Amino acid sequence: MHTPQHPHEPDSSQPSAMDTVRLRRLNRWQAEELREDLADLYVESSATPSGEEFHSRQEFLHRLAHDVQQPGFDMLVAEAETLAGCAYGVPVARDGSWWQGFDGPLPQNLEQLTASGHVFAITETLIHPHGHARGLARRLQERLLADHQASLGVTLVDPSHGAARAAFEAWGWQEVGQVHRDLPGPTVLRALVLPLGQRTADHPDGLAHNDRTQRSE
Repeated sequence: MHTPQHPHEPDSSQPSAMDTVRLRRLNRWQAEELREDLADLYVESSATPSGEEFHSRQEFLHRLAHDVQQPGFDMLVAEAETLAGCAYGVPVARDGSWWQGFDGPLPQNLEQLTASGHVFAITETLIHPHGHARGLARRLQERLLADHQASLGVTLVDPSHGAARAAFEAWGWQEVGQVHRDLPGPTVLRALVLPLGQRTADHPDGLAHNDRTQRSE
């Protein structure tokens, strides 16, 4: 699992163009066919420093090639005249392996939700920085999670990417701890969750486990 890059939303003072943007679901083969366009979107949306575009682009293509091979990979793209954004990810295995390296004991409600089979990890969110509707990133994320009947969205963010973390928190994501990963790049990542369950007096954070949504084996 790698860190989502800097999600970018246009200035709210710009006119909304939400009605001109359409969402389309891609399988792994369609995503691979669109890989060059997605890499262009990545470079444009992540504010890559001048001179590092090629290296950054190749790293993204390498990660994408890995991600599309993961079980349950799913992608949504937003299109206007050109590619406006995308979000993709994979279902989290019920065995809890996604949480490996979590700093400290995993909260019981997260453990229960993971075991229920209704947790989906969003690996990447990319939004073109110019001329598209405010709120598109959240629209993509929520639609992707809804398509998988997820009760919880999860993602990992590099602590040095303050803009990315602020954007996710503005969209309703909550930090729940740190995860240590033995992978190239940052070794300590911030774990964020987007609760989609009903908020009650006992569970104001929306992280209640619901046995009625238990997935079958």
